[in-house]
Amino acid sequence: MSSDPRLAIRPQIESLPANNPVEDFLHQTLRPVLKLQNELFLAITRHFFVKRKVRFANMNLAQQKQQVQHSIGKDNRLRGLLFGLVVGQFTEEELGFYLENEAEVNRRITQLLVQRLHTQLERLR
Repeated sequence: MSSDPRLAIRPQIESLPANNPVEDFLHQTLRPVLKLQNELFLAITRHFFVKRKVRFANMNLAQQKQQVQHSIGKDNRLRGLLFGLVVGQFTEEELGFYLENEAEVNRRITQLLVQRLHTQLERLR
């Protein structure tokens, strides 16, 4: 593996053995990067809701989850910002893998972001 300094700041996450290269990338790269960037994901998403005048605190739990999923899935500006926080932490080798498997990795990033924000809805208010 590379001696890229970005690797040294990533949190260590225990994971199960992967069945394929994309799953391995998910466990070895995506999950640690998302954990590292968590506070920025929350801050940007909160700012996005304020800027878009989304009354997130007034929504019930189901509506909040739906709003998070819809915003990440459909709003290209928010999605681009959040994805940039992830991709910007990749090493050159990881970026190469990402570019070769872009559609599948993007789908996984979206799922992980939605899951991560769903578990922290109270921090988005």
